[in-house]
Amino acid sequence: MLNVPSQAFPAPGSQQRAASGGRSKVPLKQGRSLMDWIRLTKSGKDLTGLKGRLIEVTEEELIKHNKKDDCWVCIRGLVYNVSPYMEYHPGGEDELMRAAGSDGTDLFDQVHRWVNYESMLKECLVGRMAVKPVAVAKGYKNHEKKLLNGILLKSQVSDLPAKEISPSYDWFQTESLVTIVIYTKQKDMDSESVIVDYQDGSFRAEIIIKDYSYLLHTELSHEIQEDITVRVAEKTGKVEIVLKKKDNISWKYLGHPLENHNSFTAHRDTGLYYRKCQLISKVDVTHDTKLYCLMLPPGTHLQVPIGQHVYLRQTVAGTEIVKPYTPVLDSLNLDLQEPLHPHNRYIYFMIKIYHTGLFTPHFDCLQIGDCVSLSSPEGNFKKSQLQELEELFLLAAGTGFTPMVKILNYALTNITSLRKVKLMFFNKTEGDILWRNQLEQLADKEKRFEVEFILSEPTSEWTGKQGRISLALLSGFVKRSLENSRVLVCICGPEPFTEQGIRLLKDLNFSKEEVHSFTA
Repeated sequence: MLNVPSQAFPAPGSQQRAASGGRSKVPLKQGRSLMDWIRLTKSGKDLTGLKGRLIEVTEEELIKHNKKDDCWVCIRGLVYNVSPYMEYHPGGEDELMRAAGSDGTDLFDQVHRWVNYESMLKECLVGRMAVKPVAVAKGYKNHEKKLLNGILLKSQVSDLPAKEISPSYDWFQTESLVTIVIYTKQKDMDSESVIVDYQDGSFRAEIIIKDYSYLLHTELSHEIQEDITVRVAEKTGKVEIVLKKKDNISWKYLGHPLENHNSFTAHRDTGLYYRKCQLISKVDVTHDTKLYCLMLPPGTHLQVPIGQHVYLRQTVAGTEIVKPYTPVLDSLNLDLQEPLHPHNRYIYFMIKIYHTGLFTPHFDCLQIGDCVSLSSPEGNFKKSQLQELEELFLLAAGTGFTPMVKILNYALTNITSLRKVKLMFFNKTEGDILWRNQLEQLADKEKRFEVEFILSEPTSEWTGKQGRISLALLSGFVKRSLENSRVLVCICGPEPFTEQGIRLLKDLNFSKEEVHSFTA
């Protein structure tokens, strides 16, 4: 579950889409599923029209290919003939045509940059865009900048903060330790903003600073142990990453710089970084939903912030498939305390298995000890949205419950100003309700918490409320205790549920700032 901008490419409603407020999916013809597309790409059929040749594409040439049966699109400098993919695109042909004969990178990246298009469209690759130099931008002295389509890349010009507030780093050592110090010059930093990966001599540290990313990437000059410590001074923004030497010898230098070392760029312009995680356990939650536990590599420090998601990636029929999921806790423990382990190596996911789907059946077939790739976190929910709240309302449908788990736990544990936390949980049947017993036990123990279950397909024995999300149901549940109460409403579920909920909350006079929507 995640939250993203409203404009999107591919189409709103696409099965690959991660945005709210979009249109419904376009029904695909029989035999036009993603698996059918994968089969077509492996059939040996020429999908480019160039009989296997790769060409250099000029801007003038790209513009010519702007029709449905002759549609070329450029993404990050690579040009693809997407005409064969038209009938397989869940968002419909019109959405693909928005980028016909042009550079569709920005449209694609608005919500879709996590999709491995290189794998999905590799048989449609026409070639690479011709690169040409342009005038040097102000502030880039004596550096020739090159670009696609004659436009300087955004990340090279005005998006970066002033140079004087850019982070910097230094390092020092003792006989047994190497400490890398990063000066972010930002207040209110925490360990969730620091992601460290060490494997086979390669050291990578990414510091998320608001909408920017500072990266250290180097091949260390000597081996280290995989036990890495991260310390953050919140008041000054100083980050210390402590490495334990494998051999107690003096280092003459930190290491050899690797790609994008010591760079500071807009976070949206950085690619997703994956590390392989090991499946530790899987436990049934309901008849079709399981709780999976993944273990991070020993050289990784990663904490997924509340309300944010990661992407899981696996190879299916030779094609990499990626899906977004929001981590949960291992349980709604009754003492409401999530152990704060800076080196906690375990991440939990509550995933519904769709037996006719492409990703989840293969994921469920993983054996204990198998590995799956997991990305760094993304999302725009901030813990600051919960500060000084007096009332918190959570509206969830099905697995839309997953982002609510950590929000619920954090709010009840840390927000002392909260008078009330209410969860309205929509499902089809009683058997679909996730963690029902735990939620009821939590409501019995915590006076500020209230949960209500709504079923759309109840049995005759069901005595609770029933139906789908409606003004009648919400008006009695999402009600301020006081006219000026500081409130937040979080909503997550299938796209129609979320869209309808947002409209109803507007009718109930909740402002945009008081509503945070995730998407399924």
